[in-house]
Amino acid sequence: MTADDLVIVLVAGLTATACGLLGPFLVLRRMALLSDAVSHAVLPGIVAVWLIGETRAPVPVVAGAAAFAVLCVLGIEAIRATGLVATDAAIALVFPALFSLGVLGITRYASDIHLDLDSTIYGEIAFTPFDTVTVAGVELARSGVVLGVVAVLNVVFVVALWKELRATTFDPAFGRVTGMRPRLLSRLLLVAVAVTAVSAFEAVGAILVVTMLIVPAATAALVTRRMGAMVAVTLVVGWLGAILGHVTALTFDASIAGAMGLVCTACFVIALVGRRFVGAGARRRARELDDPPVGAGGHLVGE
Repeated sequence: MTADDLVIVLVAGLTATACGLLGPFLVLRRMALLSDAVSHAVLPGIVAVWLIGETRAPVPVVAGAAAFAVLCVLGIEAIRATGLVATDAAIALVFPALFSLGVLGITRYASDIHLDLDSTIYGEIAFTPFDTVTVAGVELARSGVVLGVVAVLNVVFVVALWKELRATTFDPAFGRVTGMRPRLLSRLLLVAVAVTAVSAFEAVGAILVVTMLIVPAATAALVTRRMGAMVAVTLVVGWLGAILGHVTALTFDASIAGAMGLVCTACFVIALVGRRFVGAGARRRARELDDPPVGAGGHLVGE
């Protein structure tokens, strides 16, 4: 494995870490579609940057995308907070509206330019070793630095609000009674997800971001219901996807992001099948305890 390969795995692992710290809360709050919503809702931000600054440079584009990603999650939370619309419906209402706004902006004001989303926001992880920045005299992958900072910020966010996030995730009513302000915590969580997603889009691509936010967390939810253990399992699955996915991509000369996503999905399938077997065994033992087998003489077996 070359140095470039190690950079790719490290960037994917940092993505898994940044996303994995937030993913379990999204899954347990039944907001798994949020990551996909953000990936569509950023389009008007890209158009706005072009209309204002006439540039497609990565930094302003990411800034514009982040602004509309935050607007998307705040809009979803505002609609959901009314209590009249379910979470999944709120997501399905907001992001098509923003995506449609972006499409209208392109057709009306930017039809004469080429806005390539693949090159501006939905990046390719294979190119990360070639986009570098010098930090303290050391040349590093820019995406690794950005995602490292985001991962650290997410660690600080989750650790600082661990008790509140856990309580309001499992029992929002308890959070309200004890003054934990679950609505504010939910908005902070969604903003953190939006910033994380947009920061990672350019480096690793939308498919891998959505995968790392949801699939490892969904896998962990099948393995354990303890919040701390769930976060730990999520991070392990994410890093397994990063490492084994890259090895798989090199072996079969396939898409790196696709292979990483496939490995994470394979982990989910294994956990799902294992959970079904364990559940079936537990149910069978429960039936045997409720109705012990009877021998030929009418006596219970074992008497």
